[in-house]
Amino acid sequence: MNDLEQKVWQTIVQYQMLEEQDKIVVAVSGGPDSMCLLHVLKQIQQEKLPAIELLVAHVNHQLRKEAKQEEKYVQAYCEKRKIQCFVKEANVLEMAKKQKKGLEEMGREVRYAFFKEIAQKTGANKIAIAHHQNDNAETILMNVLRGSGISGLNGIMPVREKKWIRPLIDCSRKQIEQYCQEKELNPCMDQTNFQNEYTRNKIRNIAIPYIQQEFNPNIVKTLSRLSRIAQEENAYLDKQVQKAYKMVVLEENPKQQIVVDLKKWNDCDVFLRKKMVIKILKDLTGNLTGIEKTHIDDIVHLCEKEVGNKYLKPNKILKVMVCHKKVFFTREPNFP
Repeated sequence: MNDLEQKVWQTIVQYQMLEEQDKIVVAVSGGPDSMCLLHVLKQIQQEKLPAIELLVAHVNHQLRKEAKQEEKYVQAYCEKRKIQCFVKEANVLEMAKKQKKGLEEMGREVRYAFFKEIAQKTGANKIAIAHHQNDNAETILMNVLRGSGISGLNGIMPVREKKWIRPLIDCSRKQIEQYCQEKELNPCMDQTNFQNEYTRNKIRNIAIPYIQQEFNPNIVKTLSRLSRIAQEENAYLDKQVQKAYKMVVLEENPKQQIVVDLKKWNDCDVFLRKKMVIKILKDLTGNLTGIEKTHIDDIVHLCEKEVGNKYLKPNKILKVMVCHKKVFFTREPNFP
């Protein structure tokens, strides 16, 4: 194994990404990152984990004239190495218009839905994505610019839900491109990556090179270290939030209603209360769409008053009510 393959293997071992008998859907666009990922995983299969099975999922977004050529390139690579390849063609532009979503958002939804579909169809238990160290740095900077909390410093998690894995997360874009050259993979190049129309591209092509030149030439590695520290600290905080939640919760009916003891709730540190609000709202709805910091602060303040029956509606789905020395978080307007 060469240096990059060894680094990927160390990442896999460190985060316990793979085990014998795993079946992995590899997300492959045909670009340098995903082709490097697929080629490295194939080497690891041959040298380290012969019992794993690799499958490929490719999405043709039909956005560029090169899309069909990229699709054929991925299929040819897989056919030569006897890797089963699944392809989805989707008119992402038309879908985005109909659903009134941005192209990036729509494309991501289509891709991830397809990866899940193939995993379910084939019985695969892992999905490998080609995010790398530079992607992680870009994500952290984007989160900071958007004003995210400390959780935004997590960046891209190496493993999520024990299913989504990112074996290249400790590799730089430069190392990946060098690997593709050495192995003569001749990946497809998406020229839109060099167009500064989207925020991520501006960070990639303008902000990070400027920081490297003027402030810190190792900013990508620096942000990667920050990401790991944040992940460790946030994991600890999550445990404390879970402990506090178990102490205050009285009733728990996922997707419908969660009731907590008002006094025990207010006895908790305000930081834990805010974190518990986020956890409860996410448990009830599955996401935090439309929920902002002001909503969380308002809910915490509502519970501190302890005067009469009061309620808030942070969005059209949720209602938070304080009565009978309890706090009711519910998706439905039916309260005792």
